[in-house]
Amino acid sequence: MASQASLLLQKQLRDLCKHPVAGFSAGLIDESNIFEWGVTIIGPPDTLYDGGYFNAIMSFPSNYPLSPPTVKFTSELWHPNVYPDGKVCISILHPPGDDPNGYELASERWSPVHTVESIVLSIISMLSSPNDESPANVEAAKEWRDKRDEFKKKIFETEMEKDDDVMKRDEQGKK
Repeated sequence: MASQASLLLQKQLRDLCKHPVAGFSAGLIDESNIFEWGVTIIGPPDTLYDGGYFNAIMSFPSNYPLSPPTVKFTSELWHPNVYPDGKVCISILHPPGDDPNGYELASERWSPVHTVESIVLSIISMLSSPNDESPANVEAAKEWRDKRDEFKKKIFETEMEKDDDVMKRDEQGKK
């Protein structure tokens, strides 16, 4: 018998397939595992990430929606709210209840009303407006705040490396 979590995730997947949302695509990585999704986010227009494609894995706990999923970028992403290992750090992905560090209100944290769509839209918003007050990547936050030109350069270099990797793979595929 399917769990409440798997039924809800199946419904959210169907809804996203029927009514795609601009700015991202999402789907199962493995058809046999409803609890792990692949997400591709298109960098929001008029931001430093404009035009980039950023891949992530969204992993849902068995007690979803009572607990939040984790989201981890598999594409390299230089951002104050993304840990160096790619894990996303935004309020709505933090467990419900009071923040032990006192940075967030309970109302800003995870709530079972969030959906895959609302989570990804929050991540897109994060790309547009980084929160450098409680960063996951302190170095990126310092650059965002104090050395914006270096921050931009790092994003551009990351995108160029990604483009070079794609071109190399394409060339190898032609041989």
